[in-house]
Amino acid sequence: MAAPEPGHCCFFVQKKKRFCKMVAGKGRKYCGEHATMEEDGGGSRRIVCPLDPKHTVSEDKLQKHLKKCNSREKAKPVYFVENINAGSADGDETLRQVSLSELSRTELETLVDKLKTAFKGLQCDLEDSLQSHPALHDELHNPKNGDSAHKHLKQQSSILGHLEELGLLGRGRCFVEFGAGRGKLSHWIHEALKTCEHLKTCEDLQLLLVERCSTRFKVDGKHQDAGVQFERLQVDIQHLDLSKVPLLCEKKLPLVGVGKHLCGAATDLALRCLLETAGQSEEKEPPHKRLRPSEPSEPRSGGGLGSVPTGCGPGPVLGLTVALCCHHRCEWRHYVGQQFFLQRGLGAREFSAFCRMSSWATCGLRPTNQRGDSEEHEPAEETDAVNGFLSASEREQLGRLCKQLIDHGRCHFLQMKGFSSKLTRYISSDVTLENVLLTAVPLTPHSS
Repeated sequence: MAAPEPGHCCFFVQKKKRFCKMVAGKGRKYCGEHATMEEDGGGSRRIVCPLDPKHTVSEDKLQKHLKKCNSREKAKPVYFVENINAGSADGDETLRQVSLSELSRTELETLVDKLKTAFKGLQCDLEDSLQSHPALHDELHNPKNGDSAHKHLKQQSSILGHLEELGLLGRGRCFVEFGAGRGKLSHWIHEALKTCEHLKTCEDLQLLLVERCSTRFKVDGKHQDAGVQFERLQVDIQHLDLSKVPLLCEKKLPLVGVGKHLCGAATDLALRCLLETAGQSEEKEPPHKRLRPSEPSEPRSGGGLGSVPTGCGPGPVLGLTVALCCHHRCEWRHYVGQQFFLQRGLGAREFSAFCRMSSWATCGLRPTNQRGDSEEHEPAEETDAVNGFLSASEREQLGRLCKQLIDHGRCHFLQMKGFSSKLTRYISSDVTLENVLLTAVPLTPHSS
């Protein structure tokens, strides 16, 4: 066993089979976290932090620590408006979730019949549209990238190809990446717009990354180009009011929404955030119902940091491209296609069941190389498989119908907002089983 490094903690971490790498204090053998191992007790007794049980703190320094602990409650930013994008379930939000394994065969047969009836008149076969973008060519052929990295690069390349095909990839606009994670999609959008062709223009470019979690190894901090603004918002999409984000109000650049594997209800929250709370007052198109949800948000106060002038808001929405996934994590309350379901005689109960059935499209079908790597989203549930009633291929087909029905409800929402939308398979299923891309552009193009 190798000895601990000089000046570092002597505590052996059994789980990692190595010594702790934290620096020990002067004259001490252990770091602050393992100070209780000292023969004299390491001074003050260490206790679990009341704000976050994942770390400890010296008891005599607790009050000082509470003022600077990363888990302390922070002042809410001005763009935080609680549940502004949550939607309403009209009393059905307390509906008990029922596992498919609890349903009788007759109830399951009824659900399958309702699914097939609701799908009549809808497009069943999705178009294959595998795109690519030259900005990722070198990286895709870099032998240093492993299978997992190569898989994500192929998806990002296809998404950029679709953006370009729709005329959305360009400067003079703001890309809003929902569920940004490390910000790789925004990184490649920026790289694509650094090519010689785009450098001929001096238009501004903004990239706004939205992620509710604190993320390690972010790539957006490495971009310092003149005329390009990267900004990251650590906020849940459910509480984000884009009309109050100072960056978007500065130059009022047109918006383009993007997302790679925006899990479950996050897609619905993002659509509502982009199309209802981003402020559509400057559009010349008939307002439909777009203005109504944004009107009450004007007097609302985030009660926190920053300030946005009254009547200020971002530019118009030019379009969106979102890679969909994890339909089993959708919720009726947040779902933007409630009207679509109700028109087909379906409600919250059927929606909940279809969400669970949607996992049949992927559960048990992932190849070995897709099970081992770290996905950017949680895997589908595999506990609700109905043995003896439906074959594996029948369950897969019904699971795909459930996914498509949920996605058609989103397309219906976009149509009601004045957008032309489309569902396509943007990458092959051997790369990822969650390979459907939702794209949308305004029915009437915005004048620049």
